[in-house]
Amino acid sequence: MVRPTTNNSLRSIINPVIFVLSAFLVTSCYYDNEEYLYPELPGGQCDTTGVTYSAFVAPLLASNCNSCHNEATPNGNVITSTYTGLKNAVNSGVFRKAINHESGTSFMPKGGNKLPSCELLKIDAWINQGAPQN
Repeated sequence: MVRPTTNNSLRSIINPVIFVLSAFLVTSCYYDNEEYLYPELPGGQCDTTGVTYSAFVAPLLASNCNSCHNEATPNGNVITSTYTGLKNAVNSGVFRKAINHESGTSFMPKGGNKLPSCELLKIDAWINQGAPQN
């Protein structure tokens, strides 16, 4: 008995279509963090001029760090809720390494995502100015 040829023709069309749809579905589930893919570069969209402790650094730490790193609960023996405590962490190098997720330190914020690259650039600019209490 001879098989009908329409079944083979239909299969030859359906198999590639299923393959293409499967490939599309797999790649459409791919997720990347835009901050990671397109970090702002110095001189780009991130303005790092005029970064001060009182206007930028202290409020950023208050919303991201101070709940765990204050005088009452100085986790990791790091205090970010006071200028003196922060300056000690900056001078030791542990602060910059932790917020930039460098090896050899606990990544901060603990259990959270790395701070946006523009905020990290602003902190670096402040540290490079000598981390003044301004």
